[in-house]
Amino acid sequence: MRKMLVVIDRIELKYFEFNQLVTNFWMVKGLLDNGIETYITTIDNLSLKQGKGCAKCFKTYQKDDDIFYEKQFTDFVLEDFEKIFFRPDPPVDSDYINATYIFDFVDREKAQIINDAKAIRDFNEKLHVNLFREFMPENIVTASKEEIEEFLNIHNEIILKPLNNCFGSGVMYLKNGDKNTLSIIKTLTNNFKSICMVQKYIPQVQYGDKRVIILNGEVLDECVLKIPTKDDFKFNTHSDEYIKKAVLTESEKEKFTVVAQGLKKLGITMAGLDVVDEKILEINVTSPCFFIKEINERFSTHLEEKLNEFMIETHTKLNSVIL
Repeated sequence: MRKMLVVIDRIELKYFEFNQLVTNFWMVKGLLDNGIETYITTIDNLSLKQGKGCAKCFKTYQKDDDIFYEKQFTDFVLEDFEKIFFRPDPPVDSDYINATYIFDFVDREKAQIINDAKAIRDFNEKLHVNLFREFMPENIVTASKEEIEEFLNIHNEIILKPLNNCFGSGVMYLKNGDKNTLSIIKTLTNNFKSICMVQKYIPQVQYGDKRVIILNGEVLDECVLKIPTKDDFKFNTHSDEYIKKAVLTESEKEKFTVVAQGLKKLGITMAGLDVVDEKILEINVTSPCFFIKEINERFSTHLEEKLNEFMIETHTKLNSVIL
């Protein structure tokens, strides 16, 4: 029987049950539905033994249309799996980076890794959008107070982002003349020691940003608009009230297909673009949410079927490029 592994987040292991809001749970359920022997693990269960990447893994199973896992783990060499879906959540801290190193000792001819852990390690979700600079807002990446202030003076309104967080954590809006300017810059740069992303503010973000889904080098037609909450300038809660049906324009499809193909060459086949006014704010590659439940409801479709088809297709080697 075919065996596959999904590396999930620790909190998802703690609260493991089918939750339609969580892409990883859709993935596990889809694999089980297709008769794949499916295991889960977390980054703290990875190890290196005799030069081989290994993991303590928990076998999953279905009962009453829900998913569960056996509490007794089994030791595996990672090459025992046909495919490994590497999807722990950020922050991309030292533990996260160290976990990606384990996969340097996995033969890609034996086990396909999605997204490739090396590609994730080499690709920052904010900074590396500059690989596709023509499709993103003007930006700088810096820890310099003077450079940020100069950028603010030029653009009047800016967004500052820490490089390794997720779900909008730590992202701040700054307008020229704000009395908190120095405080915000010091906070985001850790007193001018840590580089951060500084982007030109796009006013249309007040109406929401699109989540554009990339799968295996293609841009899916279905997408959603994530609406800011009343007390924030950005989307910050996974609630139906703030998620609307969106339309992907022909222009966006053409532009973002270039991005999808570029990402595939880097070993990234699952990604989510955050888009405003046809500009990419960031490229989510660690554990991108596909908003399957919301897309299914708003488009009367079954997005998980496309995901399932991708997950169970015959093993094909991905081309990987070092950035």
